[in-house]
Amino acid sequence: MRPYLNLFDFKQKVNYKTEVLSGLTVALALIPEAVAFAIIAGLSPLTGLYAAFMMGFITSIFGGRPGMISGATGAVAVILVALAKTQGVEYVFATVVLAGVIQITAGILRLGKFIRLVPHPVMFGFVNGLAIIIFMSQLVQFKTALPDGGLQWMSGMPLFTMMGLVILTMLIIWGLPKLTKAIPSSLVAILVISAIVIGLEMDTKTVGNVASIKGGFPPFHIPLLPFSLETLKIIFPYALIMAGVGLIESLLTLNLIDEITETRGRGNKEAVAQGAANMLSGVFSGMGGCAMIGQSLINISSGARARLSGIVASVMLLVFVMFFSSLIERIPMAALTGVMVMVAIGTFEWASIKMIGKMPRHDIFVGIIVAGITVLLHNLALAVLVGVIISALVFAWESAKRIRAKKYMDEQGVKHYEIFGPLFFGSVSAFNEKFDILIDPDEVIIDFKESKVVDMSAIEALNKLTERYHKVGKKLHLRHLSNDCKLLLKNAESIIDVNVLEDPYYRVLVDKV
Repeated sequence: MRPYLNLFDFKQKVNYKTEVLSGLTVALALIPEAVAFAIIAGLSPLTGLYAAFMMGFITSIFGGRPGMISGATGAVAVILVALAKTQGVEYVFATVVLAGVIQITAGILRLGKFIRLVPHPVMFGFVNGLAIIIFMSQLVQFKTALPDGGLQWMSGMPLFTMMGLVILTMLIIWGLPKLTKAIPSSLVAILVISAIVIGLEMDTKTVGNVASIKGGFPPFHIPLLPFSLETLKIIFPYALIMAGVGLIESLLTLNLIDEITETRGRGNKEAVAQGAANMLSGVFSGMGGCAMIGQSLINISSGARARLSGIVASVMLLVFVMFFSSLIERIPMAALTGVMVMVAIGTFEWASIKMIGKMPRHDIFVGIIVAGITVLLHNLALAVLVGVIISALVFAWESAKRIRAKKYMDEQGVKHYEIFGPLFFGSVSAFNEKFDILIDPDEVIIDFKESKVVDMSAIEALNKLTERYHKVGKKLHLRHLSNDCKLLLKNAESIIDVNVLEDPYYRVLVDKV
């Protein structure tokens, strides 16, 4: 029986020291992100912190990817902005619960396997776009608030202090692993910078300047809404978009961590865990969320590979909120900003720049488009959907050009056409041009041993081709067609000789993932 909780799978080697320290680092990095995303959505900072705890805790225990961190995210916050402003926080909670139900349904129906249809150029664009977003989101830390609520760039000593502390943080994160990997460099950097700022009583922005994080245990709260069709009409569109964006971001993050760790996560299990976490987040006063690529990469780069780090991160986040908020609020934002900038640098696929000129131009174009949509619209679902559509159209075009036919006459005077390449809507025109109907002999055989009839457009093309041969009094035989095509070719069955014995049947082993 496969262990359900890898934390208690004793076959897996768990470095408890690394897991605990990585989790502590992630907990500190989660605070400003959760607060910022809650404010973006027009909600209380505690709403984001409660979501980060609930999402991180549930997915760390039951998720399909050990080491991946979930919490309140910008992608979800952007979706909820309009709803929070027009309908209020109760509708937000109800939407989060409904989004969780949709995600659980997607996991049960094993829809997570479709994330494997995302091409690599789309992954490059997704990762690069997120890296740019992570970097750009840190620029707000170099601004100060005006009395009217606006922001202006820092200048003079505050700017130099902030930049100096951020650069020092980055140098520690970059240099410490060259000396020792016993302690996560990100945690050391936060502690060192905090000690410097507090010890020298430096005047710089701290977590407390962003928002107070003091609170209690997440309160259980059923959304106070009328249980009616009208309510469902309001929240369902938001819930559907939130569920889709959350699953896409989570499963793409899962794939990214799979590549880094050279292991394989379970997408459908992660979808169910994400849904359960969102449902609980909605009834425990949280704004919901999904996987966080930045915090996940902090965790993985710190050496965490098991579920323990995520559990520690979420529990310690709640402990900070309940008991140590006054200490955490003294942490300088420069330290956390430096950590996130290093995450952005590490997230960006620099190899994709080197591939320009070496990769096909359409792959480069797809990567740039996906990154651009991600950065400009913050809509990951739309970015990935556009990338997949463009990649599919390019694939169809390239495949259409590859269909060809080998022609020869046998000893009995029968002409053979051996087809190579798939026959589908894109290649139908090129396929029809291969045949010399008027000059062909009375008997013709089309061999699909090296081809595959893919869609209805191909079936219709074969029907019309057989009719054209029949009109001039010639027989056409189709060899090695698949069994499903045989059922669709009833209009030409009197003159078609179908052989399905050598046509392979393929099984795809992905439903259990």
